[in-house]
Amino acid sequence: MKLDEFYSGNSFDSYTWLGAHSDGNGTMFRVFAPNAAAVSVIGSFNGWNESPMSRIGDGSFWGLYISGARAGDLYKYRVHSEDGFTDRADPYAFGAQLRPDTASVIRDTGYIFSDLEWMQRRGTWHGDALNIYEVHLGSWRTRPDRENGWYTYEEIAPKLVAYCKANGFNCIEIMPLSEYPCDESWGYQATGFFAPTARYGEARGLKKLVDVCHKSNIAVLMDFIPVHFAVDGYALAKYDGMPLYESEYDNIAYSEWGSCNFDFSKGTVCSFLKSAANYWLTEYHFDGLRMDAISRVIYWQGDPQRGENVNGTAFLKSLNRGLKWIHPSAILCAEDSTDFPNVTKPLDEGGLGFDYKWDMGWMNDTLDFFRKTPSERVDNYHKLTFSMLYNYSERFILPLSHDENVHGKATVLQKMHGVYEDKFPQARAMYMYMYAHPGKKLLFMGSEFGQLREWDEKRAQDWDILTYPVHDAFALFMKKLCRLYLRRPSLSRWDDTPDGFRWLDCSSNGLCAYAFVRSCDGEKPVAAVFNFSDRLHRGYTLDIGKGKRLVSLLDSTADEFGGAFPHYPKSAKADTNGRVHFDLPPYSAAYFEVADAKK
Repeated sequence: MKLDEFYSGNSFDSYTWLGAHSDGNGTMFRVFAPNAAAVSVIGSFNGWNESPMSRIGDGSFWGLYISGARAGDLYKYRVHSEDGFTDRADPYAFGAQLRPDTASVIRDTGYIFSDLEWMQRRGTWHGDALNIYEVHLGSWRTRPDRENGWYTYEEIAPKLVAYCKANGFNCIEIMPLSEYPCDESWGYQATGFFAPTARYGEARGLKKLVDVCHKSNIAVLMDFIPVHFAVDGYALAKYDGMPLYESEYDNIAYSEWGSCNFDFSKGTVCSFLKSAANYWLTEYHFDGLRMDAISRVIYWQGDPQRGENVNGTAFLKSLNRGLKWIHPSAILCAEDSTDFPNVTKPLDEGGLGFDYKWDMGWMNDTLDFFRKTPSERVDNYHKLTFSMLYNYSERFILPLSHDENVHGKATVLQKMHGVYEDKFPQARAMYMYMYAHPGKKLLFMGSEFGQLREWDEKRAQDWDILTYPVHDAFALFMKKLCRLYLRRPSLSRWDDTPDGFRWLDCSSNGLCAYAFVRSCDGEKPVAAVFNFSDRLHRGYTLDIGKGKRLVSLLDSTADEFGGAFPHYPKSAKADTNGRVHFDLPPYSAAYFEVADAKK
C-alpha cells in the first residue's frame, strides 16, 4: 500500500498492509486511527491485556508485532481518545466472531484454487445467456440437527451447484457475506467488510464454495455494500473518537435505515471500499459484484431532488475503472432505482462504467400489471411495452429478487391476480415474457417452484411444497424454460441491439395479447406469443412472413405443466400472405422457432 494512494482514494490494496497479518510465528497488527490518543492490541494471546501500539507511517497509523499471536486467535483494538476508550473490531480483519460476539479473528486465508481454466476464459456475458439464481445461504436449505440450522460453505457447495446445474442456472448471486451483526439485516448493514460471515464457516470454506462452482461452469456474484455500515459501537462508527468513515454532519451521516453512510469526500474511505471490492474479487475469485443501493451513492440520501453527490459518482467511476483494470472479466452490476443516465456506459464515454444495471422499472411495471384484474390489464396494456422504449439506454438485468418476496409484498407467485388455481398459469406466462424479453435474468430462490410463503431468513425454503402436483409441475416448467433460455442464443445474444427484437403485435389492447421475435446472427429466430387475459381468443393472426412456419419450442399450457385445453399448435404454416392463424388459450404463452416452410 502506498500512502499517497491511500489518502487520495486510489488504493485498491490497503488490505495487504492494514489488518492482522500472521507469519506463523506471530502477527503484525496495523490500524488507521489518526484521531486516537493511543491504541493497544488486546486478545486471547495476551489475556486481553493491553499491548501498546506505536505510531507508524506518517503518524496516523498504529502498528505492533506480537509473537505467539497466530491464526485462530481473537483480538480487538483498544482505542483511546479524550472521552476514554472503546474496544473496536479491526476494520480490515479477515475473520470475525459469530454474533453476538464481536472480536476479530486472525485468519490464515491461504487456499490453492483449481479454477485457472475458468478464470482465463470467463467473461462478462455480453452476448451470452446469463441466468442468475439469488441465494441466501442460511435459508436456502437448513440442517435441523444444528442449533442455527446452517450448512457450512463447504457443505452447501455441492448441493447448490447440483441444483443450479439441474435447473438451468449458470450463475449464483449470494446475498451479502461481509460480516454483520443482525440476521434481520440480511447482511446489508455490515461491520466486517473483509471478513466472510462466520455463520457458515471460515475464509477457506468460502473459497472452496467458489472453486466448486467454477469447476461446474457456474459463475458466482457477491452482493457488495458500498453505501453504508452498521452503527454498532464496536465497529466503524466514530472509530477513533471522531467520524472517520462517516460524515461529521448528521443530516448526511445517517441513512433512512438507521445506518451510517460512507463519506465519499474522504480519500481514506474510498480506499477502504475500493480495497474491499478488490479483495473479494482477488482473494475469493468471485466473478463479479452486485452493488447495492447505488442511488444512495449517486444522489444525496438517494433523493434526486437533493442533487447529485459528485463525490459519490466520482467514487463509482474510479472504483469501476480500477476494478476493470485489475479484473477485466469481472461483472459489475448496479442496483439503481433511479433514471440517472449512462450507468452502464463506458467510462471513456462519460458513463459510470458498470456492466449491467438492474431494471427496476421493468420489475415494477411487470409485477403491477400481473396484480391487476384482466379488465384492468386492458387499460394498462402498455405497461408491458414501455420497457422497450428505453431498453437500449443501458445494459439491463431483469430482477425478481428477494425484495419482491418480503415485507408484506407477497411472493412473486402470490402477486398474480386471482384465486390459487389461476396464479400458476399466469406465473408461467409471466416468466415466459421475462425470459423472452431482452436483458439478463435474476430469480430469487423459491421462485422456481412457486414458493407461496414470504421469505424468512430464519427458515428454509418450503421444499416439501414440491409434493403437491401443481408445484412439482411448475418446477418442471421453470426448469425447461431456464434450460431453453441457455441453449437458444436468439433469446440473449442481441439483447443490447435493436436488431435482436421486433414486435409482431403490440396493439391488441382489447385481447391483452402480445407477440415479438428475438433474433441473432447464425440462429433461427424465436417468436414469443402471449395472452394475459382470462379469455380464449380464436383465430389470432400473426404476420411471420411468406414461406415461414412456426415450430413449437415451449407451451405454457402443456399437460405436463398442469396446463389446460386448448394448447398452442405444435406447428403453424404461414398462408400465401405470410400469416399464421391459431387460438390463444387464456393466461398463456408460447415460444416458436421461426423456420422455413417445408416444400
